[in-house]
Amino acid sequence: MATILAIESSCDETSASICKDGEILSNIIATQAVHHKYGGVVPELASRAHQQNIIPVVEDAISTAKINKKDIQAVAFTRGPGLLGSLLVGTSFAKGFALARNLPLIEVNHMHAHILAHFIDDPKPKFPFLCLTVSGGHTQIVLVRDYFDMEIVGETNDDAAGEAFDKTAKILGLPYPGGPLVDKLAREGNAAAFGFPEPQIPGLNFSFSGLKTSILYFVRDKKKVDPDFLTNNMADICASVQHRIVTILLKKLKLAAKQYNISHIAIAGGVSANSGLRQHLQDVAEQESWKVYIPAFQYCTDNAAMIAIAGYYKYLRGDFVGQDISPLARMNF
Repeated sequence: MATILAIESSCDETSASICKDGEILSNIIATQAVHHKYGGVVPELASRAHQQNIIPVVEDAISTAKINKKDIQAVAFTRGPGLLGSLLVGTSFAKGFALARNLPLIEVNHMHAHILAHFIDDPKPKFPFLCLTVSGGHTQIVLVRDYFDMEIVGETNDDAAGEAFDKTAKILGLPYPGGPLVDKLAREGNAAAFGFPEPQIPGLNFSFSGLKTSILYFVRDKKKVDPDFLTNNMADICASVQHRIVTILLKKLKLAAKQYNISHIAIAGGVSANSGLRQHLQDVAEQESWKVYIPAFQYCTDNAAMIAIAGYYKYLRGDFVGQDISPLARMNF
């Protein structure tokens, strides 16, 4: 039975998890409120916050799991992709902990981990399946043949879906992080109130930059006529924008499912916590006879439990790295 300590520090959340024989015993996440007043993540501040949080978070993960440091048999960590300074903190801590206790190191690709988060709880997907991975930095449709045999079959040409949500929130004057606020307000609005364009991108790729621009011009023009337009229509705008983003995502996902003749469909990444996406996915699943897999909310956003489960499957096949390993801001899928 393998007991693994996992570290996640790719962006603005410091997280540590303990996994024992594929079971998550703890998943501790420290968020960083310092970025709120800047309207986005400031890389230098993020890395400093990771330095402050990493030791308390790891200690909390170990105590919550009710184990001792000597019980840990390997250390898994996010190597990339992500903010280099943030990754450096997590990688350095993992290397130091492993060196001090003579433990093997396991590097994990952050995007692989988002997909493998589906193997934390039951029901687990059956291979092959398609995974729509949507986050602040990535929008991908991935064909998953095995735990580490994955192929990107569709991705964004520009902005990610999470960026579209956050930039919309900024245009609307909502505080950071804006994506969850758009989702919350959308539940109170009419999704058919306003029509936003659907980008005509061939194949399985996405584009969200044009949608962002159309929202910017829409708000500008409406405010010229009615200065109180945003105040009076905020919920309807959020619902309409969310509806368009979700329809863009699911249209491509339906196309991929037909192209690869796959009916097992998963979603992952921070945007997979969006209530509109979850509901629309369930609706499409009924129409298309899909078997759908959606991770628990705590495993959607950046967290170390997904790093731990990915590390566990790498541990089983003896996939370790040496102390000369370094983080990568950009990492091949």
